Amino acid sequence: MKKPITPFVHGVLDYATAATVASAPFALGFPKPARRLCESLAAGYTGLSATTDYPLGAVRKVPFKAHGASELVIGLALPALPWMLGFSEHRAARNFCFALAGLTFAVAALTDWNAED
Repeated sequence: MKKPITPFVHGVLDYATAATVASAPFALGFPKPARRLCESLAAGYTGLSATTDYPLGAVRKVPFKAHGASELVIGLALPALPWMLGFSEHRAARNFCFALAGLTFAVAALTDWNAED
């Protein structure tokens, strides 16, 4: 089965995710630890995207598959971070981490990591 997300589309999703993660804490009133997490994630997503070897990468040093592996590690950590950082009682921030993890896994499963774009 051909996977529908090309490297170009994956890049668009990466930058859109970074913008969403950066703005969500303000729109949803996250507590300070969750805001800091989102700031770090948004900066990390943007930096990783800018340095990935795919059509929307600016520097193209990180192999596309390594980019995907990095995202999976982040996705695995996200569900535990509300407890580790002390904001698990804040429903919106906690659920945002869960949703972001789910989105990460869905995009990874639908991305064609071998595509020549």
